[in-house]
Formats: sequence, C-alpha cells, structure tokens
Amino acid sequence: MKTSTLRPVALCLGLALLAACGGKAPPPQAPPPEVGVVEAKPQTVPLSRSLVGRLSSFRTADVRARVAGVLLKRTYVEGSDVHQGDTLFIIDPAPYEAELAAAKAALAQAQASYANAHVNAERARQLAPKGYVSQSDLDNAEATERSTAATVEQMRANVQSAQINLGYTHVTSPIDGRAGEQQVTEGALVGQGEATLLTRVDQLDPVYVNFTLSATELEQMRSAAREGNVTLANPDQATVKVLLPTGKPYPQPGVIDFSDLTVNPATGAVNLRAKVANPDRVLLPGMYVTLQADLGQRHGVYLLPQPAVQRDPGGAYVLTVGGDGKVVRKDVDLGDTHGNDWIVMGGLNAGDQVIVSGVQKAKPGNPAKATPWQPDAKAQGTPNAGAPQQPAGQNPAAASSR
Repeated sequence: MKTSTLRPVALCLGLALLAACGGKAPPPQAPPPEVGVVEAKPQTVPLSRSLVGRLSSFRTADVRARVAGVLLKRTYVEGSDVHQGDTLFIIDPAPYEAELAAAKAALAQAQASYANAHVNAERARQLAPKGYVSQSDLDNAEATERSTAATVEQMRANVQSAQINLGYTHVTSPIDGRAGEQQVTEGALVGQGEATLLTRVDQLDPVYVNFTLSATELEQMRSAAREGNVTLANPDQATVKVLLPTGKPYPQPGVIDFSDLTVNPATGAVNLRAKVANPDRVLLPGMYVTLQADLGQRHGVYLLPQPAVQRDPGGAYVLTVGGDGKVVRKDVDLGDTHGNDWIVMGGLNAGDQVIVSGVQKAKPGNPAKATPWQPDAKAQGTPNAGAPQQPAGQNPAAASSR
C-alpha cells in the first residue's frame, strides 16, 4: 500500500525537476536587414562649377555732344534698336554753317593771293637770267609764293575743320545696338566745356557673363591636371550654361573667352568672362544669373545617388556592404553634383557595394543583405518594391531611362 502511494509522488517530483533543468527555448534570431546597393565604378565626368555671374553688354558706347550748341531734336525712340551711323540728336547747326562759310571765303582769298604771288615769282624767274630783276627781288618773289601757298593749306584745313564741326551737329550712333534713355532734353546747351552725355547705346547680341573663380580653387584644378586626375579644357572650348533668375535654363550655351592673368587682391579671385549669344534679347545687362561652367573633365571619380551620402560632424560618409556581408562606414571626399548624383572624388574603391536605400537600418559592423538598388525604391520605401531586379552597380540614370 505504501509502495503504490509513493510511486505517483516520485513521478511528479521527477517531472518538475526535469522542467526546471530544461529552461525556456531561445528566441529565433532576426534576419539581417535588406538594403539596396549600387556598385562604385570609376568614371569620367565634366569638371563643372556652379557659380554666380553678372551680365554686361558686349559693347557699350557713350553718345556725347562733341561740339557746343543748343540741342534741337532727338530723332530716335528711346529703347529702340539703332544702327551705326544713325542720327540720334541734332544740335543747332547755324553757327557752324557760318563758320564753314567764313572758312571757305578765307580759303578763296588765300588762293587768290597765291595765284598773284605765283605769277610774280614766275616772271621774276624768267627775267632774272637776263639781268632785268635782281637776285634779291627774285628771292622775295619766291618767298611770297611759298608763304601764300602755306596760307592756302592752312585755310583748306580750316575749311575741313569747319565741315567736321558742322557734321558733329548731327550726333550719330557709333555702334549697332539698343539706344537708352535721353539724358538731356531739347533746348539745353550741351558740349560747353565738356562732352555732354546724351545717351548710351548697348550691343546686346551677344552679351558677356562676368564671374570669378577663387585662386585657391584654380590652383587645385591645375594641380590635379598636373597629376593626371583632371583634363582642363582649352580656353576656346570651356563652356557655360546660364540659369535665368526665374530658374529656367537659357537655351544658348556660352564660351569662356577671357581669363585674367592676375588675382584681384580685394577678393582673392580671378576674373573670367564668357560670351553668350542673345538673339532674342532675353538677357539684359546688369542681371545676376547662376551659371554652370564646364572647365574640363575629371577622371576616376564615382557617381552616387544623393540618398547614399550621409553627413555628421566628422564629414561626409557612405555605408557599404563588405565581402563578409557586414556594414562598413567609409568617409568620402565630395565634389559638386552631376545631375541627381553626387561626385565622390575619394574614399571609395572600385567595386564597393554602396548602400543607397535602407541606410537607416544598416549599422556599421552589423550584417546586412545587399540587393541591387532600384531608383523607384526611394518612393516605395523598400529597396526593391515594385521594380524589376537589375545587376548591382547599374547606373541609376540608365535604369531610370528604361
């Protein structure tokens, strides 16, 4: 009886001890996060700089009164296009017409005096060999002839000067361009002691874009060119693309046609200038514009989608998936942007699997599952949602063009 009672109790105690020794089963380990990656491939891209420039006229001519007088009339429409030689203003010509008439009369008188002196000199030259005229009289006659001839030349020059001054009463445009606002009204006395400014004419096709490049940056580019990392464009091949103040790109490209030989001590920069065609007069002098200057080519750089590049107090960096499947942080040297991509100039190696999507889930030192990144993944919120697979490292621009 006692034996049969003790057996169930021993069995229960054994089961309780077995449960206590076994403990709970460990929870299943979470799979590594899935991230979208692109393969880093060295490329050659344009060496471009985003700069701010100011437009100026190709040529600007000040139209001034070159003779004194009363301004009678303006003969052009302000703000209209004019051609070289077009009359813009008329200054009272009456005083200069009188001066021209007086100069012509003086010339006629001098010519008459010369004619008489020449006849007397010829007669003296014929009679002197026969002894009818002394040598002294011959010398005097020839001297008078020469003096009156010089007076004729002087009077002829006075006539020419009077004609020029009379011509200046019709103030003409020195160049083709657009005439500006009238600076002096009719009835004003102009040109009295100074060449009074009447208006300006600006040639607007083409126009200049003036901008600067820091001397430090210019030396860095030249140093990179010496090392073979950069190929600088020839002066006549460096181009610019203008962005209007409205944000709209201007369709006509420009060509850099001038680079200063000295550094501006006030700014520490070098002055440059580009010439841009302006057939429709869209670009106006004085406008500030943003421009993209293509100064050559940069070799051996990497293009990465913008979401791949992160920043912290230590600088710019990217996360990569190493060969062991773990996340590795790499600090990078950033350049400008190229389209929608960052230009990475250093810090990467060819073949690196750079994380573009799922960056927030990737931690350096932890494993991650790398899958080819799709450009639409950013909008979908997952590395591969709603898009077909593509080989790792395919250029996002190429994938988006499909």
